[in-house]
Parts: sequence; C-alpha cells; structure tokens
Amino acid sequence: MKVAAVAFYAFALGLLGVGVLELLTGFEENRCSMTYMFEYPEYRRVALPRRLARLYPAYGLYLYGEGLYAQETRALKLTGAPVLFLPGNAGSYKQARSLGSVALRKAESREGGLHFNVFTVDFNEELVALYGGSLLRQTHFLHESIKAILRLYKHLKTPPQSVVLVGHSMGGVVARALFTLPRFNTSLVNLIITQASPHLAPVLALDPYLLDFYSTVRQKWVNQANKLRNITVLSVGGGYRDYQVRSGLIALPCPSADHNKLSLVATAVPRTWVSTDHLSIVWCKELVLATVRAFFDLIDPETRQFTENPEKKMAVLNHHFIRHPVRMPGETQDTSISSLDFPEAWSEVNTLRLAYSTPKEGQAKYFLFALSSRRKAYSHFYCRSDNLEMTSWVYGCVHKNGSSCVHAVDLSMGTELLPPYKVLILSLSNLSSVTHLVVSASNLNGRQFTVECEWQRQKSQTASVPVPHVLSFGLTASDVTVNSSGLLHTIELQHFHQVYQAFRITVGSQCKVHKDRLPSVYRISVPWFREDSLTTVSVPSVTEISGMLHTSRPDNNSGVLLQLHTAPNCQYKVSIRISFPRMLGQILRFCGPIVPVYTAVTLLLAWGGQLSSILKSRRAVDMSQVVSKGLQPHKVNLPVYILHILLSYSGFQEVWSILCLPPMDNLPSTLPDGTFHSVVPAKEWPHLLSPLLYILGAAVAYWGSTLLCFIIRLFSLILAPLHRPFVFRDCGTLRLQTQVFLTLCLTVMSAVSCAALSLLAAFLLHLYRVLRIRMTERSLSHMLNLAPQTHKEAENGRMDAKPLDQSKECNGTPLLSECALQEVRDDLQFHLCLSSLFTLPVMLSAPSLIHWIRNLRYSTRLDPDPCWPHIVPLIIVYMLLINCNTLKLSNSKLLHLTSCLPLPLAITMVTFSPLHLYRVTYFLLAALIPLALCCLL
Repeated sequence: MKVAAVAFYAFALGLLGVGVLELLTGFEENRCSMTYMFEYPEYRRVALPRRLARLYPAYGLYLYGEGLYAQETRALKLTGAPVLFLPGNAGSYKQARSLGSVALRKAESREGGLHFNVFTVDFNEELVALYGGSLLRQTHFLHESIKAILRLYKHLKTPPQSVVLVGHSMGGVVARALFTLPRFNTSLVNLIITQASPHLAPVLALDPYLLDFYSTVRQKWVNQANKLRNITVLSVGGGYRDYQVRSGLIALPCPSADHNKLSLVATAVPRTWVSTDHLSIVWCKELVLATVRAFFDLIDPETRQFTENPEKKMAVLNHHFIRHPVRMPGETQDTSISSLDFPEAWSEVNTLRLAYSTPKEGQAKYFLFALSSRRKAYSHFYCRSDNLEMTSWVYGCVHKNGSSCVHAVDLSMGTELLPPYKVLILSLSNLSSVTHLVVSASNLNGRQFTVECEWQRQKSQTASVPVPHVLSFGLTASDVTVNSSGLLHTIELQHFHQVYQAFRITVGSQCKVHKDRLPSVYRISVPWFREDSLTTVSVPSVTEISGMLHTSRPDNNSGVLLQLHTAPNCQYKVSIRISFPRMLGQILRFCGPIVPVYTAVTLLLAWGGQLSSILKSRRAVDMSQVVSKGLQPHKVNLPVYILHILLSYSGFQEVWSILCLPPMDNLPSTLPDGTFHSVVPAKEWPHLLSPLLYILGAAVAYWGSTLLCFIIRLFSLILAPLHRPFVFRDCGTLRLQTQVFLTLCLTVMSAVSCAALSLLAAFLLHLYRVLRIRMTERSLSHMLNLAPQTHKEAENGRMDAKPLDQSKECNGTPLLSECALQEVRDDLQFHLCLSSLFTLPVMLSAPSLIHWIRNLRYSTRLDPDPCWPHIVPLIIVYMLLINCNTLKLSNSKLLHLTSCLPLPLAITMVTFSPLHLYRVTYFLLAALIPLALCCLL
C-alpha cells in the first residue's frame, strides 16, 4: 500500500513538474531588442516639501537625464511634456531609463524642439503584489508627485495641466487608484499606459488589504464609468513569456461602450509582434518605440503638450497599437492621382491574380482592376506588398479617362501591417461608387519590391474544423488540407474557446514549383480579445504553432480563427493535436494560486486522520501514511459542487444572504470583461479541473511533509553530538511560567514590530520541540538495540507478548522499554503533523515579514500588519501545543469533537479560500484552537 501511494504521488509530482516546466520555459525565445543608453544615465532627485519627506521617507521622485540634456536640466527649468514612470512590484525607479533614453534620442532626431521630461518614482522596491498595506501609501505619494511635477512648469506661458503616467506591473494599478482619492483632481491625468499590470485581480491574494484596494479601484472605475470616460487607458500584456502576470489579467474592467479603454497583448501590437516577460516589457525596444512614437503624435503643436482631445488620443493609440495603416491620424486624404495619367505607366489587369516585381530602375507603375465584371462572382479584393513604406498604394477610381484614372479616392487606410508585408482586404460591397481599383507599384527611388493581388470568394476560402477534445491526450488529430489557389485562407477552429485547452498546430506547406515567394504568415486571431499571435515562415516548410488562449470566449461569439496568408499554387496541411504538457502549463498559469489551498486541505484532513487514530487506538500513525490518505476529493469537492448548484436557485441565495455568508470563491475569471465573482460557475471549468488541482495540491503536501521529515532527521543527526537529549517523552516542553512569559514577549514583539516575526519565532520553538523528540527517539532506539535480549524480554514480559495489545498506556513502565519508545514515536508523528500545519501560516505571512525587513531602516513597525488580527490566538495555540502529547489527547473529552472538525473546515476552505489565500490561516486556526483545548481539558 505504501509503495502504491509513493508511486501515485510521484506521478502527481511529475505532472506538477511538467506543468511548471512548461509554464516557465514552454514559449518562444526572447525576440525583443535591447534598448541602450548612448550616454551615462543620471537620475536627478526632485526636492519635495519637508512635510512629504517626513511622511514618505522611503519614497522619492527623480528626473531622468543623460549627457547634455542632464546638464541642461540641473536647475529643473523644464520645457518639455511631463511623463511619469511608475515601477511595479519590487521594481526600481531606474527602469525608466529605456523609455527616457528612447524618447531623448527620438527628440534629438526631430525638428521643432519637441521633447519629453521623463520622471520616475522610487517606491523603495516594495513587494506590493504580495503585501497590499503599502498600495494606498504609494497612491497618495503619487498624487503629491504629480502636483510637484506640475509646479516645475509654472514659469512657462502655457504650462502643462496634466501628466502622462506609464505604469509597470502594480504601478499601473496604482495609477488607476489615483482616481479613488477623495481630493484628486481628475484633470491632472488624462492618459495612462500600463505594462503587464494585473487590473482584473491580484496574482496572489495574500492579505485583505490587497483585495480591498482592488475592490475600491474596481468599484470606482465601473460605477463611475461616465465620469471617467474621458480618461484614456491603454493596458498592454506581455503574452506567454510573462508567467508572473498572465495576460488575461491585464484586461481593463470597464463597460464595453467605453471606447477610451484599450486592452491588448504585445504579440498583437503592429511592428512589435513579440511576447515579453514581466521585466523585458519595460525595455523591449519594439514596444518602447511604439510608445514613444505615440507620445510624439499625441503632442498638440500649439501648446507643445499632450493633447486633451479624447478622440485624437484614441486615434493615435489605435494607429500605433491596434492597426498601423499607411496614413497618420489627422493627415489629409489624397483624392486625386490625375497628375500620373501618362499612358505608359498604366496597365489593366484582366486575370484573377497579379504578381509583379518591380525592376531595379525606378519607374511609375499602376495597375487597374475593373470591378464591373467581378462584383457578382467575388466578394473581396486582397492585395499585399513587401514595400513597407507608409504611403498610399491602393485607390478607388471614380472617374476613368482612357487607360488611366483621372480622379480616385484613397482606400489605403484599411491597410494592415504584418511582419513581412502590408496587407489590404477590401469588401466589394462597400465600393459601390468605385468603377476600378488602382494598385500603385511605383518605385521611383529604385527600391525593389513585390506586389501580389487577387479576387477572392470569402466563403470558398473559409473552412471549419473541430478541435480534438481535451481528453484525447494528443492521440487523435484534426486535419485539414488547403490547396492554395489564393493568397488568404481562413480556418475556424470550432470548440476552441477555453483557456485550459492547448494545442500543437502543425502547418506544413508544399509547392510543385520551387521559386522565390513571399513568406507565409500564420495568424491566430481571437475575435473577443486582442491577443493575436503571428508566425512568419518560408515556403515550403513545416511549422508548429502553440494554440492557447489568454481569455475564455464570452457567450455568442465566434471561435478562434487561423488565418493563413499563403503562397499561390501551394498545398498547406494543418494538423491540430492536444498538447498535454501545454495544457498542464495553462492550468497552472490560471489556477496555480489554488494549489496551496488544496495543499492545506490535504494536511488538514491528514491531521484529522491522525486525531482519529489517536482516538481509536491511542496511537499515532506514521505521517506519510495519514498524508497519503488526505486526498479525499469525493468528500471535499462533491459538497462544494452541490453548493454551487444550490446557489443557482434564488431561494437558496436568499438564505445565503440572510446568513451573511461571503460569496463563494470560484476559479479565477478568464473572461475579458473582467467578471471576478460569480455565483454560478462555468459549465466545464471547475468540474474538470478541481480534482486535478486537488491531486497536485496533495502531491505538494505529501512530498513537502516528506521533505520536512528529512530536514528534521538531518538536523537531529547534526545536533545530536552537541546536545544530548533526555530519555523521556517530555523533552523540549515548556513550564507554565515559561509559556506565559514567551506568549507575552511574542505578543508585545508582534505589536511593536511585525506579527509575522513573532509567528516565525513561535514556529521555531515548536520545531525545537520536534527536534528534541526526534533525538530522544533516536537515542532510545539506539540504547534498546544495544541492550541484552534477555533484559529487553524482562522489561516487556514474555517473548511472544505484544506491547501494544498488553498495555494501552505505558504509565509506570521503565524508560528503557519498547513501550516508552512507542510513546516517543507517537509524539514524534503527532508533532510532525502539527509542524506541517504550522508551516502554512508561516509561509502565507512571509511576504509581510520580508516587507518589514526591507523597510527596517525607515520604520521598526509594520503598519498595517495583515497578521495582527489572528497573531495572538496563533501564538497562544503554538505555545500550548508545544507541551501536548498523545497521552493527553487520548484522555481528553474534547478529542471526539475535535476529530470531526477537519472535514467541514476543509470543505469551507475550498468554498471561501481559492481567491482569498489569507483565509487559509483563519480556517487552520479554527481547527487548532479546539486541539489546544484538548491539551488542557
């Protein structure tokens, strides 16, 4: 039985390892270009009023500069447009150097003297993603910093009235939190750009302050959306390389009618098309360039400051981050090409497809496509060119004279930029006033490029294929073959709409004739969220694409589309298989924070099994045995499922509300609209994954407890020569006066410093007790092995006697006996189970302890302290349980009641803790208090 348990948990640990490995490494290599400083960067501190310096001693405001610009701004006489960078969790204010340096280089290369003053805030690299007590303080300091920045421009005739905020990670959340301050003037900020910021929910909810902060920000932006409609917010996610903040969390929770809020993934940004990790999104040159280009286009030429026009801001952001057409926003449209009507430059195309490569010599060339004969047979006109110059190149001819067009309208604004070429798709139904299409293939500068155009029937070039079921485990595949008679084919991937689905999409291309062709582009297009990904390959080739999602599909939306920008006269075979490792990686990406909850559930049920064993046989079972039996999904998940079903009825919801119970914690939201708490769960998501998450959590509990036993054994061997243990079961216990003194000291220490420090000290005291028991067990076992066999028989009775059957209690037996050894081993197994439980609150409180240690030079007290509400009962419980043993428990009248608590507490933990990890400590405390009473009564 033990071998089977070890094999099962080894397999479960292997699954967890595969998922973690895929999560951390299962993505493309970093294709971001590094940004470099051409001169040594300088950060000039901006002096703040003394009141603010005393109130926020750990924070600071700096102006970025380098070279001559840094010298010119020494006196802080600034004339540029202010931009303020906000670092995120454990982020440095020096991360602003990429944005500042690129903005400075771009300003030097432009005429007119337009430039930016890039400021940055030092938040002391606080761990605000794990400890939420500093978020409100950071928000207030940010408010004061903005006012201090604007005061630097008072000498100008037209000083700036607002500051543009660029926030990385939690810095983006703090930027949006500004609008929750009661005295904040919303006109101070009208544009926010966030990078990898978890707007929907925190990655880990380790304290209530973090969730309260998120709730306040969310309510402000959702409930007062009309008042904040003119505030433009752009949220950019890193993609699959960012395993710290999944890109589904970057979606802005706002009404769908608010068009001033944009959320997208970096892989979908034109001229970027790369996935970034959580740190490289700050310095990724492709993304920084898109941001800086947008900043220059947002400048109002009259005021030389950022525009306050919401329409212009959205037009610029759409141009640089959504679609990159050939004409900049606000540029006038060229409606005439009559000056180009010399006959030799014009050619009328009567074939269905055009493939033209420009000669080396520069020449003017225009192709005419008649619409009259194509309207009924075809639905779209497709054209692409690897000439990436942002100039108009496709026109609609309104008035034709002979072989040339006299008057035309520019149709190029629908152009979309792909990595190897620009593409334009025109719907013929929208061209009723146009008689001909004109494609410009002029290369007056002598640069060679290729133009390919064709008429298309969209229905005939669109196919649908159902994706394999997630339980196929890659054994079956969905195949579709495309005989490329055209340049664009679309494959709809039916039933691909959940984030836990992950596929290996293999696209193989074969061509009959080998010749130079434009590269093929494979694009996974997600209609409900801007998370498209593009892959560029040569032809012929075999390419594997990862088919995964950042967000699940809302209702009434089409499925994922695979667009193939193909080479003509080639065959493309698409094969779709489930990728089990990537599916595990997706599960951990979205549900990894829930695994610790199931780890706590397993240890809680293991502790309950240990109490049941003591109650029935007055003996403790080996810890690995009880932990292996802590996997009981039928007893834990089934009641939770029933509660979910009952909560779908209004009557039960009313009863739930009357009892003042909090909402049930579902699995994390995966919808782009940001639904966070929902009474009714998704149909498949929790039912499929909860048992698997339970298995992974149980594996962590099993091997974690095994590791704890190994560490205890190792330390006992190391300390044994230095400290000889006493040979009785009460070794390491504390006197009553000592317990009271230590409890008072730890309580005072938690009040004047950090509660997590007192909790750690209490845990170490209990660990010392376990070490003493382990050394006693080892010493007693060694002495019994050295004792003569006749002596041991005399001590224990007849040779065939069974100590466990002869005597249920070992009171009065000699210390050097098998029965005494069994008592010590019982106590050891009991306290090992307790140590496993005690480890959980210590680990959950570790972020606040780290935060306190990092800020010791500014304050000796952690304020606010998330552990303070429960630290006193925890310390009392830890102190009481140090002296507890199996004999006291077996004689307690409360043991039967206490042994019944773990299961309902485990069910309650799964119901209310997946999105509130800090509640795990409360439920463990509810189980430990009755146990401490058992040692007294």
